[in-house]
Amino acid sequence: MTSGTARASEDDKVPYWASVDTDRANLRVGPGESYKIDWVYRRLHLPVKVLRREGPWRLVEDPDGTKGWMRDLLLSRQRSALVRGAGGKALVKMHAAASSASPMLWRIEPGAVGILGDCKEGWCPLDVEGHKGYVEQEMLWGAGAP
Repeated sequence: MTSGTARASEDDKVPYWASVDTDRANLRVGPGESYKIDWVYRRLHLPVKVLRREGPWRLVEDPDGTKGWMRDLLLSRQRSALVRGAGGKALVKMHAAASSASPMLWRIEPGAVGILGDCKEGWCPLDVEGHKGYVEQEMLWGAGAP
């Protein structure tokens, strides 16, 4: 088996995390252009969980639990995360290092979206519009196993 074949089979596994790769993406009620548009996303890098594949279409779930079909061309494998916060209302602390004892750099509002790095020991590197630091994994939707 070549590494290209191994990568192709790895890409076929669901569920997996993806992110919206455009500033306008339609979510449809079925896997095709003829199906009604149920929702229009206008959030670049919004994390979604891909639950199923059907040709070029992906059944996705968004952070609110809404499910529908999106074209693969509208998605990226670049990992991102949505800040949840405690109870969905409290500001979330971003630290200089992967520890609550490290200096706090920023307070992030729930609903903010950032590019996600590799999470380790309950902490994730996150870049929210150039504000970089570490956030507790439990405060993020899109981190961890899909």
